Amino acid sequence: MSLEENKAIIRRLFEAENNRNLAKLDDLIAPDFVDERNTPFELRGLEGYKQFVTVLFKGFPDWHETIEDIIAEGDKVCVHLNATATHTGEWNFLGVTLAPTGKKIKIKSVQFARIVNCKVVEGAVYVED
Repeated sequence: MSLEENKAIIRRLFEAENNRNLAKLDDLIAPDFVDERNTPFELRGLEGYKQFVTVLFKGFPDWHETIEDIIAEGDKVCVHLNATATHTGEWNFLGVTLAPTGKKIKIKSVQFARIVNCKVVEGAVYVED
């Protein structure tokens, strides 16, 4: 895979999420995907990834991600990302259900992905303060 092809896979991933096209994730996330976030949980597998974004979109139906910068090296892609959303739905986070607050959020993060055979096999997310 070329560096540009790897970056295109990541762009398609965020486009699928922004468009709520979870079926497209089958083409982009490996079945044995592992995401080691800097949070108290980690995601495993394609179905785990889909469950995570489904819960996220339920709590934040207008969740939108914008790529600010994207860099590729070898089989890795690094993305500087801005996300915006409004907490208008119930959100179950780590087993606790949070009622909608109506609050708008902005999150800046740096995300890393490793791509093998045209699919994301590993990821990590680091949220900026």
